[in-house]
Amino acid sequence: MLAKTTSDNVLPIESTSRPLGSTGRQIGAILMAEGKLTEPEAEQVLKRQRELGWRFGEAAIELNFITNTDLREALAKQYEFPYLASGPEGVSRELIAAWDPFHPAVEELRRVRTQLLIRWFDPGAGRRTLAVASACAREGRSFVAANLAVVFSQLGQRTLLIDADFRAPRQQSIFNVADRFGLSSALSGRADLSVAVPVTGLAGLAVLPSGPVPPNPLELLSRPGFAALLAKAQSEYDFIIIDTPPVTEYADAQCVAFRTGDAMLVSRKDHTRMADTEQAVRDLTEGNARVVGTLINAY
Repeated sequence: MLAKTTSDNVLPIESTSRPLGSTGRQIGAILMAEGKLTEPEAEQVLKRQRELGWRFGEAAIELNFITNTDLREALAKQYEFPYLASGPEGVSRELIAAWDPFHPAVEELRRVRTQLLIRWFDPGAGRRTLAVASACAREGRSFVAANLAVVFSQLGQRTLLIDADFRAPRQQSIFNVADRFGLSSALSGRADLSVAVPVTGLAGLAVLPSGPVPPNPLELLSRPGFAALLAKAQSEYDFIIIDTPPVTEYADAQCVAFRTGDAMLVSRKDHTRMADTEQAVRDLTEGNARVVGTLINAY
């Protein structure tokens, strides 16, 4: 869990791009557009709604025209809260913030998001890019990075998830996106930021996979091209989350955090050793990165 702060207010979100915008549609219109309700049925619902003084969705359920799931999906569209009711085939169930956004673990992720908005996010100071790091492998770093990207995108802002783990990349399998081109392609001059893949069903979220595994991961991340790519990303996205390799095993995460300026450290309950966490914090801070907090992963 991120440490508490003395600040009482969440920083306002200043979008660098066009907001996703509100559709302003009514529930009935959304249900009809989705093929869940016909026009004659909608008229019956309106009549029943007036008789009982209920909400439209409640009346539609009472008439057995729609299910609770249908209503939940329509409300998500009305309030611009994207999640995967069915979703693209192959997207991992690890993406719990997208598949099951009302799960208690996702509420904890939202608490982390709020703390990050209070303690970290400051576009005026260039703080919109965050490295997600862990001391060692198998601590849930990629899981946390992926789900944090989802909950940030659910704010209605443009969010980019970059997989900078060239050692054991996982984001392409979590989101089931092709990795023929990715970060390694961009850093070697064979592609650019346009190869980031929009995630179907999660408006505003894009994933830049690691791409083909290069023979020189650290050298690629140390090139000026990585800084240039991050600068380009900051001009197009409101939040940039970067997955990294384990800090104590490779210098890659230290290099990434040096470029981002900020890092969040993920530890796993009953798995991560305190000595490894302390070493990871030292490595990151010695690289001039600010560790904004530590998240204890128990999922």
